[in-house]
Amino acid sequence: MLAAEGGPRPAPAAVMGTNSSGQGREGLVLAVFGPTASGKSAVAEALTHRITAEVVSADAMQAYRGLPILTNQPERPERLVGIWPLDHEGSVGEYQRLAHAAVDEILAAGRTPIVAGGTGLYLRAALAELDLPPAPPPGAREQWELLYDEAGPETAHARLIERDPAAAAVIHPNDRRRVVRALELADAGASLAPESNRLWTEDTRHPTIVFGLEAPTETVNARIDERTRQMVERGVKDEVARALAQSLSTTARKMIGLEEFATLPSDEAVEEVALKTRHYAAYQRKWLRRIPGVVSVRADRPPDAVADEILEVARARQRLPASRAG
Repeated sequence: MLAAEGGPRPAPAAVMGTNSSGQGREGLVLAVFGPTASGKSAVAEALTHRITAEVVSADAMQAYRGLPILTNQPERPERLVGIWPLDHEGSVGEYQRLAHAAVDEILAAGRTPIVAGGTGLYLRAALAELDLPPAPPPGAREQWELLYDEAGPETAHARLIERDPAAAAVIHPNDRRRVVRALELADAGASLAPESNRLWTEDTRHPTIVFGLEAPTETVNARIDERTRQMVERGVKDEVARALAQSLSTTARKMIGLEEFATLPSDEAVEEVALKTRHYAAYQRKWLRRIPGVVSVRADRPPDAVADEILEVARARQRLPASRAG
């Protein structure tokens, strides 16, 4: 529910609504998504100053501890930030279980969950019941990568046709990442082309409004450049050196900037990291366009103004969809 700061209280009828039996609906979940540097964390924090709420992070890299500067972790505590050591192989399935528990706990306490982050798959996993494949057997990815690299794309794709023809039909042989992933899933008894896919449906576990932060590309790019420069000033190179002195999981090694800040002079590293981050922001915009029912909000203004608009929309929606289990 949306409760005034200072303690839980019944939410206004315009927010809670009623179902067909006349009973009050369960509390509302707010979700905030957008490209990196669009201001998601600042907007989420501004919301917590206006309502009794807790933020649940939907950022795959912020789930790791030990690299708070590189992953731009918020200063204010958020659920699911810094929960995994750097040698942990994080997965969407594990995150989904943790996110569902966090959201349910916040709702049970009479507070509003604010799911905020820039990892699109994590956002959907937090909000819905996704059919996620089981963990692949140890070493499966390395095995199939070796086959693809040594035997060639056509041979690897032919093996996929044998093991999972449905997935092979929608994956080009030259798409190394997806061919390897499909073979990896086949080892685990799953498929990259499941019979049903809830990723792009409007199904959510609780009544939810997803807000997409929209800002001009030049504004986001300028913020990215500035934030990357500030990373150096805050000591990111020392942070990265400490991290690389220990064991890192395959997932953790995918962090943008990890290798650049470790191996390049500061100026070159800033340029390379900013460029890769801009490319990632473009990818996030594609995700944003595919989220069903997303409410676009201008983000090229102060976070307080964005938060005020989000709450205005949330309170004005008198008829929310009934909760639908995934």
